[in-house]
This record gives sequence, C-alpha cells and structure tokens, in this order.
Amino acid sequence: MARKIAFFDIDGTLTSEIDGSIPEDAASAIAQARTNGNLMFINTGRCFQNIGRRFRDIGWDGYVCGCGTNIYCQGQDVLHIAQTHSTTMQLLYAARTTDVDILFESRNFVAFDLSRPLHHPDAVRQYESFARKYYDMPEDLENPNFFMDKFVIWYQEESQLKAFRRVSDKWFDCIDRGGTFREFVPYGYSKATGIQYVLNHYHLDLSGAYALGDSNNDLSMLSYVPHSIVMGNATPESLFAQAEYITAKSSCGGIRQALAYYGFL
Repeated sequence: MARKIAFFDIDGTLTSEIDGSIPEDAASAIAQARTNGNLMFINTGRCFQNIGRRFRDIGWDGYVCGCGTNIYCQGQDVLHIAQTHSTTMQLLYAARTTDVDILFESRNFVAFDLSRPLHHPDAVRQYESFARKYYDMPEDLENPNFFMDKFVIWYQEESQLKAFRRVSDKWFDCIDRGGTFREFVPYGYSKATGIQYVLNHYHLDLSGAYALGDSNNDLSMLSYVPHSIVMGNATPESLFAQAEYITAKSSCGGIRQALAYYGFL
C-alpha cells in the first residue's frame, strides 16, 4: 500500500467544536494511522510555541506552523521565514496609528503591543489566556532584536482595517477569520505551500496528500490537495464546496471517520 500523508488543522478540526478538548477517538485514530506507515502532520496558523503539550503528545511526524512559515519534519527545523525588525516596526506603528490591537507571533513567543490598553474584548481574552499559560510575551517591541513571523489584529471599524492594510498589503496576505479578526501571512506562504514543502522533503507526490480543516484559514490547503476533508462543524458553509469528503463534526468522531474512509486505518 502506498504511503499517504495527512495534514490537520487544530482548532475545530483536531479539537472538539464544543469545548476545545481533543476527542480520544481522534488521537487514537492518528496513532493507528502512523502505525500503519502513514505520515501525520499538524498544519496550523499557530506558530510553534503556541502548539501546546496536549497537542504534541498525540504524536506527529512533523508540524507546518505559522501558515507555512516554519516547518518541522521528524523533529528537525527545516524551514523558518522571519520578518525583519524594520518591517515589524512599520506594522507596529500602523497599528498604533489606526488604533487596532495587534498580536505578533513567532516560533519562540507571542507579543501584544501594550503601549496602550487593549480595546477589543477578544484581544483581552487572548492576552489573559496567554498570561495564564505563562507564555513568553516580550513587551519592548521597539528593541532592535525584536522581530516576528506573522501577526493578527482585532479592530472596531472597517475604516481601521482599510487604513491598516494600506501598510500591511505591501508584504502580507490578509485572511478573514470572521467578525473583526484578521490574520496576516507573508506573501508566498500558506498552509498549501507548507504542504508542498513537506512533500518535497519526503519525495512524495501530491496525489497521496490529504488535508482536514474547518475554517477560512484552511482554504488554501483544502483547495490545493486532491483529497480535501471538511469537518461537519465547518464555518462558513462555503467551505463545504471545497470538500472531496465531508466528515462528521469534530466532537462526533469526524477524524476517525475520515481516516477510516480513506484507508488510513
């Protein structure tokens, strides 16, 4: 049997859409698929430092992190794309000028701009969550040694986003994550480019690649692979049009169902 490779989003795909837990049948199915000789990869917008121990403990062959900007294969760091301090500062000042809340991400840390109070309730909740987990969150963002890989923003009015993007669009794609939350990834990198990099690393053909996702930031990988699997709890509903196969909700055995359907188990 030819070896297959599957790429999993985390939130709402690997985790239950109800409470964020990792369904036991999902973890056991992934372990069984690996035992059967297949490759299992996380493919996430999160940078590596934000992939918690509970996810890593499932056991993986590697990670595509930061929407393709940082890749690990068999524990080896094989790709890392970081932004310069100069670019980072231009984005920081644009965020301050437009009064949006910005979160910089890298493989080593997350960093909010705390030069003023955070405005958006979701940004406040995210900061408090990171603080509870004792994340490394540097505050001196203007330090010459500070840089990032990607970032997200929260805004209040569409005019803020439009003004901010007059700066960010020089370097970054903007991904609509719903509401007033946007994710920014450097041009030329995505979950799809991450998949191709891993395929090249293992000398595998795209025909044996599978992707599982549930949201807009999975669109690039779902539209890239020949075997796209969309979770039953996916939003927006337009994602279902990208699916070769629609599986059950994450909380209802969707991961195991999909892996069984495609012969991983």
